[in-house]
Amino acid sequence: MGKPNDTQDYDKLLRSLYRAIIFLSSFIVVLATGLIYYGLMGNPFSQSREATAAAVKREMPVADLPSADERIADGIHLATGLRVAEGFEVVRATCTGCHSGKLIAQNRATRDGWQEMIRWMQRTQGLWELGKNEADILDYLAANYAPVEIGRRANLDVEAIEWYILGE
Repeated sequence: MGKPNDTQDYDKLLRSLYRAIIFLSSFIVVLATGLIYYGLMGNPFSQSREATAAAVKREMPVADLPSADERIADGIHLATGLRVAEGFEVVRATCTGCHSGKLIAQNRATRDGWQEMIRWMQRTQGLWELGKNEADILDYLAANYAPVEIGRRANLDVEAIEWYILGE
C-alpha cells in the first residue's frame, strides 16, 4: 500500500459528506412528517389523557369518556383488553390514560408486585398519588392479573388424532 494521494483523500471526504447529507435529509424528512402530522391531526394522545385526567379528578363515570369500542366479549372490554370485573372502571380511568390496557393484561403479579409497579411509576414515570383509588386498583389487579401456575400441557388423546403416514 502506498501513501494516500490527494485523489483518495478527496474521495473519502466526498463519501463522508454524502453520508452526512443522506443522514441529515432523512432526519429532516422524519421531522417534517411528524410536524405535518401533528399540525394536521393534533396530538392523538392529548385528548384521551386530558379526558382521563379530568375523569379521575372529577370522578366522572367512565361511560362519559371517549372510546373506540365499548363492546365486551367473553368478559373482556374490547377497547382496552381488560377483564370487566369489580374495579375495572377505576383502573380504566386511572391507568389507560398513560398506557394501553393491554400492557396491564400481559403482566401478572401479586398484590405486592402490583403495588411495587405503581410505586415505580410514581418514582420514575410521573404517576400521581392514587389516594382512595389505590386499594380498588390493587384489588382489581390482584384478582384479575395474579400469577398463574401453569403446569404441563394436557396429555394428547391419541385415540382422537387422525394419523397419516408420510411419504406414501
